[in-house]
Amino acid sequence: MWGIIPAAGAGSRIQPLAFSKELLPIGSRFDNGAERLRAVSEYLVERMLKAGATKLCFVISPGKSDILEYFGGDYSGEYGKASICYAVQPRPAGLCDAIFRALPLIHPDECVLIGLPDTIWFPEEAFNALGDGDFSFLLFPVERPEFFDAVVTDQNGRVLEIQVKRQGASSSWVWGAFKMPGRTLDALHSLWLKRDRADEYVGTLVNAYLAEGGKAVGVRAGQAYVDVGTLRGYRDAIEVLNGQWPAVNQQSSEAYGD
Repeated sequence: MWGIIPAAGAGSRIQPLAFSKELLPIGSRFDNGAERLRAVSEYLVERMLKAGATKLCFVISPGKSDILEYFGGDYSGEYGKASICYAVQPRPAGLCDAIFRALPLIHPDECVLIGLPDTIWFPEEAFNALGDGDFSFLLFPVERPEFFDAVVTDQNGRVLEIQVKRQGASSSWVWGAFKMPGRTLDALHSLWLKRDRADEYVGTLVNAYLAEGGKAVGVRAGQAYVDVGTLRGYRDAIEVLNGQWPAVNQQSSEAYGD
C-alpha cells in the first residue's frame, strides 16, 4: 500500500519560516528513550503506517530538500517499516498536479492513501475505516465548512458532490484524507488531462468524475481535524494534541480565513 504526501506547497499562510512548513515542530515523541520534537508531517506519516502503508512518496518542490534530509537523514531510505521515495513538482500547480506526480510509481492493483502533511487529525486509526476497493473520503465534522471542501453524501454514504470552499455549504462534513485503488488514481489522472489540467482542487475534479459515472463514498469516521498552515491553526493543533477536541472543532475552521 502506498501513501502519497503532497508537500510541495509554499506555506505562504504561515511564513516566514526558515524551513518547509511540513517540518514545523509541534508536539514530541520518544526516540530510543529520548524525547524529541515532532514535525507536523510525521502525524500523517504515522497514520499511514498504522493503516498498512509500506511505501511512501513525498511530492516536493525543488527548494524543499530539507524534507528529504529530515525523513532520509539516516540514509536507510525508510521511515519505520515503510520505504520512502520522492517525486518533484517543478512549479506550484495545485494539489491535483502534485498528487499525480507519484502516479508512475503506482500499480493499478495497489491501494493508495492520500492526506495533507500540514494537518493533524484524530482518531489516529481513522484510515482503517476506509475500504480497500473503494474510492473513499475520510470525513470530519467542522463548524465552518465554507473554509474547507464539504462533502455531500446520500443516506448510504455515496458522494453526491464536493462543495469547494463554498459559502452556504450544505454539509458540515469535510474531507481530510482519502483512499483509492491505483486504477482509480489513473482514471482521475486521465480525466484531469482530458480537462486540460484545469483542476487545481481535488473537489472539482471529483465532481467531474462523478458526473461521468464514477463513484465515491464518504466515511464519517473522523472526530477532530486541524489545518496547521496558519498561526491560529497551529494553536488549535496544540489543543487537539492536549485532547481538547470539541473546542477545536468549533474554532479550527476559522484558521482558513487568516
